Amino acid sequence: MTETEQPRPCPGPPAEQGPPTRFVMPEGAIDTHCHVIGAPPEYPLVAERSYTPPPASAEAYLAMLDAVGFVKGVLIQVSVHGTDNRLLYETLSAHRTRLRGVAVMSADLPEAEYSRAHEAGVRGLRLNDFIRDGAGLYGGGIGFKELERFDALACEMGWHLQFLLDGRDLVDLAPRIARLRAPWIIDHMGHIPYEVGVDHPGFQTLVQMVADGGWVKISDAFRMSEQPGYRDSIPFAQALVAAAPDRCVWGSDWPHVAQWRPMPTVSGLLDLLAEWVPDETVRNRILVDNPARFYGF
Repeated sequence: MTETEQPRPCPGPPAEQGPPTRFVMPEGAIDTHCHVIGAPPEYPLVAERSYTPPPASAEAYLAMLDAVGFVKGVLIQVSVHGTDNRLLYETLSAHRTRLRGVAVMSADLPEAEYSRAHEAGVRGLRLNDFIRDGAGLYGGGIGFKELERFDALACEMGWHLQFLLDGRDLVDLAPRIARLRAPWIIDHMGHIPYEVGVDHPGFQTLVQMVADGGWVKISDAFRMSEQPGYRDSIPFAQALVAAAPDRCVWGSDWPHVAQWRPMPTVSGLLDLLAEWVPDETVRNRILVDNPARFYGF
């Protein structure tokens, strides 16, 4: 972003949320990818960001979970708050049995800071491979430069690593990720534009990585799709589920930041999950059993 450019304001999510219409939410369902966002100046936004979101309070987040039918949830530190995890910790600490979190932290903090995060409910660290020369696609974050240090930290804390990346880069990144000792999960089906097709080498690499023991979030069709109803997402999600039905989890990405096209509802995204995963038993594993195991509920 140049000196004359300003972060683009983005809208908030639909106020009214509800359950899916194509299936009954299973008991114990977990939404594994949401954000809470504080209002400046109490919760500053990083200067180097590409968007400015409206606040998304803990109360609004919990109301969404209740309205849709999620018993538990996983909060991911939003990029625009950078490494200021205060709101994340506050929300997790107030709902210890219901929520888990993934933080954005540097690898050289005092041990007490990591213990504080774990006590609050943090179970992972998010790294952003969209970071280039200190700037990112969405905002503040920590890139892959010190990946091996974060791997050691995650192993020490009993945490996992979560990667926001462009799956088209995975052909080159895969060998490095394969050497990690900590569990890892890749956001949003690799964040690959669906127009490149499932045969793209990057996506095929992702499928193989998941088949070999990695985890993946089947999510965010609304960002990468170019078709009505996000129908071009279906073969991508189905390929990943076929590769590892026990290592796929689902997330709404509420409140859908950095989104200027028609805003999705969580119920609509869950209805799409019914097309991704028609088998109820497998779908329930993705919504309940897999995330409960991965996030330690």
